[in-house]
Amino acid sequence: MTFPKYPEYKDSGVEWLGEVPAHWEKLKLSLISIEKCDGPFGSAIKSEHYRDNGVRVIRLQNIKKYFFNGEDAAYIDADYYRQQIAKSDVIGGDLLVAGLGDDNNAVGRACVAPYSIAPAMVKADCFRFRLDTKRAFPDFLAYQLSAGAEADAGLLSTGSTRSRIPLSTMGGRIVALPPSHEQVEVSAFLDYETARIDALVEEQQRLIELLKEKRQAVISHAVTKGLDPDVPMKDSGVEWLGEVPVHWEVAPLGLLSRQIQTGPFGSQLHSHEYVEGGVPVINPSNIVDGEILPDPSSTVTQEVVERLTHQRLSEGEVVVGRRGEMGRCAVVSSEESGWLCGTGSMKILLSERADPDFVSMFIRTPLVRGLLQIESVGSTMDNLNPEILSRIRVPVPPIEEQRDLVEKVRLTERKTQRLISEALQGSELLQERRSALISAAVTGKIDVRGWQPPEGSTASSEATQTEMV
Repeated sequence: MTFPKYPEYKDSGVEWLGEVPAHWEKLKLSLISIEKCDGPFGSAIKSEHYRDNGVRVIRLQNIKKYFFNGEDAAYIDADYYRQQIAKSDVIGGDLLVAGLGDDNNAVGRACVAPYSIAPAMVKADCFRFRLDTKRAFPDFLAYQLSAGAEADAGLLSTGSTRSRIPLSTMGGRIVALPPSHEQVEVSAFLDYETARIDALVEEQQRLIELLKEKRQAVISHAVTKGLDPDVPMKDSGVEWLGEVPVHWEVAPLGLLSRQIQTGPFGSQLHSHEYVEGGVPVINPSNIVDGEILPDPSSTVTQEVVERLTHQRLSEGEVVVGRRGEMGRCAVVSSEESGWLCGTGSMKILLSERADPDFVSMFIRTPLVRGLLQIESVGSTMDNLNPEILSRIRVPVPPIEEQRDLVEKVRLTERKTQRLISEALQGSELLQERRSALISAAVTGKIDVRGWQPPEGSTASSEATQTEMV
């Protein structure tokens, strides 16, 4: 889809806006606002003021780039609101701007308050601008302010840990406005196009989830039933496992292991012994999707490793997380040999009857993860111990069949991962297209005047159906 440019442009004087159409007006946000406010200081709203219903409190997590996130609703007592903080009120159509940012949410992002939001108020660092709707259409400004949030934050924000822009400075942000009817046209165009792109992104996300589910189903079936649909089956004698191929054995993991050992006790490895750039210590958080991902900040000196030499990991061992989410495990590679088993982990040295990758795949199946979750002990945190792990019943094909199944599963995983990567790339390209389209439309780089949605589509939003008065 290509769009024409405007016939004439002028320099906006704002770097991120660049040149804008010659007939657009450049002015400060405060000049098109009837009034503006910040939410009350945090001390003005205490836990005892919150209720299950009452006056909706709009918080930073509700103000997203371009849209209002209605999840995680919070309310305060209506009487307290009326008596103490009613000046921070919000009505439908107000422009909401975030005065505080973080790594995932840019300061200065904006959205429009839903038309059904009242009674509502903003909390601290959430700004409400009530616009002069004869001059400014809220949806257009939410698009434009959000598109320029990162650029403006670099010039206007303060704060060493989180970007912050005070209300007075936020009111001084420069906006470029076309005539009111044109703002409505641009907003309607973006509502339609972003909804269409969002639907495509959602399709990609659904595809990714389906591929992940298929990958897990293949793994689970391979390590519990095999991949030969014609093989005779027998009752495994384990209710949760069901039938297994007739030539397979079923044995407790303890009988398939030469050793199951927990990591060092806390008293054996102190926090002051951690250094930068040392030997990695592997804890549950370092075990992700069957891989070991070391943390550069969680390493110890060689001297500590020598003192805890019996906790060193060896190639072919299976390292298992024993705290938190159950079933996290991975096989130690040659590169990872010599690293240290952490306090929150265990290591398994298997006998020649069991292939480490096969056992690791089995432990990671949802069936076993759920079982370990139930069997684990601990009043505040699930905690797996060698006794529980050793009791887990494991299907045992002949060793060569185990290795063959692992290779076939890995082949399927590689194909599935390639499809997942393609879907992720497609999703990222769509998101980039979305951002570029919004930026181009709200800065006048493309002329969408006269645009009409395809016949039969439902393009108009609640906001764009509302005429500017």
